[in-house]
Amino acid sequence: MHYYGLINTTARDTHCTARDTHCTARDTHCTARDTHCTARDTHCTACDTHCTTVNNDHVSPTAENSSVVGNLSADARRLLYNVSSPGALQLPSIYSYLPHLLRDPHSTTPAFILSKRRTNEFVSDLDYVRQVASLVHRNLKEHVESGLVEVLSPPASFYPDFSTLKSTLGDPLERVRWRTKQNLDYAFLMMYAQTKGVFYLQLEDDVQTKPGYISTITSFALQKSAQNKDWFVLDFCQLGFIGKMFKCAELPSLVQFFLMFYNDKPVDWLLDYLVQTKSCNLDKDGDCKKAKEKLWIHYKPSLFQHIGTHSSLKGKVQKLKDKQFGKVELFKPHQNPPAVVTTSIKPYKSFTLEKAYRGESFFWGLLPQQGDELCFVFTEPVLITHYLFRSGNVEHPSDRFYKTTVEVLPEKSPAPGAVLYKASNTSGYLIVGMFDELGVAEGSVAAGVGRVKAVALRVQAESDNWAIISEIHLKTTPSR
Repeated sequence: MHYYGLINTTARDTHCTARDTHCTARDTHCTARDTHCTARDTHCTACDTHCTTVNNDHVSPTAENSSVVGNLSADARRLLYNVSSPGALQLPSIYSYLPHLLRDPHSTTPAFILSKRRTNEFVSDLDYVRQVASLVHRNLKEHVESGLVEVLSPPASFYPDFSTLKSTLGDPLERVRWRTKQNLDYAFLMMYAQTKGVFYLQLEDDVQTKPGYISTITSFALQKSAQNKDWFVLDFCQLGFIGKMFKCAELPSLVQFFLMFYNDKPVDWLLDYLVQTKSCNLDKDGDCKKAKEKLWIHYKPSLFQHIGTHSSLKGKVQKLKDKQFGKVELFKPHQNPPAVVTTSIKPYKSFTLEKAYRGESFFWGLLPQQGDELCFVFTEPVLITHYLFRSGNVEHPSDRFYKTTVEVLPEKSPAPGAVLYKASNTSGYLIVGMFDELGVAEGSVAAGVGRVKAVALRVQAESDNWAIISEIHLKTTPSR
């Protein structure tokens, strides 16, 4: 694709020509590798602007000319960007649909990247992004450092002035802004990811997955490709834009479509219209559905389910569920050592701690307060090697335990220096762990602790939410 920026450049009866070279304007004169831009003993001149072609392909506007462009009206900018030298074709580019990108030379560069062995920042107002990146790195450190997981954020200058958007579909402007930003987010991510793989799968952070979904998706995609199926979308979820897979080689056409109509419709509607355009014969309406199914292949049963009800759009409640996904797992049972279970937190209805410990349900408690505790006193002392307490579940992900310690009561006091655990405020107990920001407490117990008589969870600060324990696993080993 070619794009030539011609701004305030005049050449009467002259032409700047160069074959396999660049005609660039630097310090108000044209230079080219191994050739010169000449025309009747005159120079190609540009007033505070550049006539550039980058890699014979795209223009990358500089801060100098972007300031000139920014002072022009939108119509004037479009006119200038579509000017070309005699005989040359002008193809559309991202600047055709997002002309505001010319105002900032870094508008198409991620503002933040966390990837293998590097962290790059280009703007300072990224507190939330840094917080998320830190959380990802702590919990997925191995995968970040291997290059499998990356975190990135577009710069603010990538987005248009949302106050100038057109109101479409009868939606309130707030909703138009929300879906517009979402469309551009998808386009940005696809452009970044295009060269990083063979297939591109769109997911969100609030989904429940089927076990083994990665292997299932990979096998299905390779199978359809080996069969020479001319597919455009492999669909692993019936809701919205979740679980949609594309060939990376075909992402440019998808991005182009999103950039053309980002203000007009939601992303899932745009995808449907694109597939319809690629497959349907307007003279044969009855055949459209069958034609689309050849390009848009659904995998059943669904591998992803949207969880929660609150949308990122303020006031929007999302209650839709994928009926093909099947039953959602709200707790995970384990065989735990016999114990007497008690708690100072009042349970909601029949969601008791005893049932959660036995693997029959999950525990759901009302508003934990500082000093509340959940105790598991074993009928016989046991040697615990590993513990796992998982709070929250897919339907209530925010009902978690925070600032809550995991403590054990040894049968015998450990010898001085045998263990490095801090003593609890409760006599005889040792603090062996704590719930993290994801509401999970998991770890091992040092062999020096020996057999323990009890395990306790103690709340160290008041909570604004109810709390769920959806998984309890106390792994033991026979005493010697």
